[in-house]
Amino acid sequence: MVITRRSVLLAGGIGLLVAHRPSRGQSAATIRRVGWLSLASKASTADVYAAFKQGMHDLGWLEGKNVEYQAVYADADVGSLDALASELIRQKVDVIVVGNATTTRATQRATKTIPIVMVSVNNPVGNAFVASLAKPGGNITGITTQTEELLGKLIGILHEVAPGAQRIAFLLNESNPNHPVFWAAAQSACAALDLVALRVVASAPAQLGAAIEQIVRQRSQAVVVVADPVYLNERANLQVLMRGTQLPVAYGWREHVVAGGLLSYAANLDATFRHAATYVDKILKGAKPADLPVEQANKFELVINLKTAKALGLTIPQPLLLRADQVIQ
Repeated sequence: MVITRRSVLLAGGIGLLVAHRPSRGQSAATIRRVGWLSLASKASTADVYAAFKQGMHDLGWLEGKNVEYQAVYADADVGSLDALASELIRQKVDVIVVGNATTTRATQRATKTIPIVMVSVNNPVGNAFVASLAKPGGNITGITTQTEELLGKLIGILHEVAPGAQRIAFLLNESNPNHPVFWAAAQSACAALDLVALRVVASAPAQLGAAIEQIVRQRSQAVVVVADPVYLNERANLQVLMRGTQLPVAYGWREHVVAGGLLSYAANLDATFRHAATYVDKILKGAKPADLPVEQANKFELVINLKTAKALGLTIPQPLLLRADQVIQ
């Protein structure tokens, strides 16, 4: 069990949400169907899936009694998402849970009527998932993160750890709808710190090896791996590849750091998915996604792996260690 220095709270624009059980008017025999569409594999998303189901359980939804789950996984194959989304629709699910912009886009193409709850999705207005955060207006709602803003802060933290690194490589996935926003944010943050931003693309697991070779070839001095479900799914393999570069690497999600990465700054995915259950709960009880404001995560974790820092010959500044929510030793 991971112990953090500060508990993570996810608060949003709609205030505190109180757990409650399904209304008395609901038949005990009624079983609602919740769809789960993941770009990653079953194994790599096991923790967040368990966190979401725990959130549902806490709200009175008992698997096999009043709710059942239909989960489908793309195993990092973006091309299979449309077929998987259609499969969930054929299974007549009442609501679909998605965890990123790529799966949100695929589900949006598949249905304009079945409610969709997005979790940890960046730029939902710019991606035309919702009309506005306050009034989504369609069949999509959920929780958003300001990943482009977090990316700027992540670059600043990496600069504190490796101030001599001037050439920063950014690993980007062109199949992610947010990649132009991420790259623009990276360039802006690097310009403010007088750093050189280097663009490196890997849009599928098979491209990671070539991407690492490009990072080395471009004489990169540090790396930022943006928050992306393909990279999260491949985090174990990515650690092996990155370790060979002997470069400091910052990540968009803490799971990479738990797997051996140097540092991350992000919202806690487990907590975010657990909180997403409140949206599903409301929708299953009759609320319309169009009327449920999109919440913004506003608590973020700085996670540092001291073991990795030592292996790279880096000394983490004491003020940064004191700011960290979790230090892995």
